[in-house]
Amino acid sequence: MVTLLYFASLRESVACSREQVPLTADTTTVASLLDQLRSRGERWAQAFAPGKAYRVAVNQQMADLATPLRPGDEVAFFPPVTGG
Repeated sequence: MVTLLYFASLRESVACSREQVPLTADTTTVASLLDQLRSRGERWAQAFAPGKAYRVAVNQQMADLATPLRPGDEVAFFPPVTGG
């Protein structure tokens, strides 16, 4: 299992702030996890559409699509932050 956290507009888009999901044999990286989430339906596919701006952290460290996942990891999704 991994714990998924959704913040700000992503939390609103998927109507969920936190959940636990099992890691399947095919879910070994952030990219494969995103594929799994997109397969849940339209709102998930839109929230995590390729090219859409969002950030990912694994265990509170910024991550990219190739970052490996392990049981017990915490994966956070959040929109990019702008300042000024």
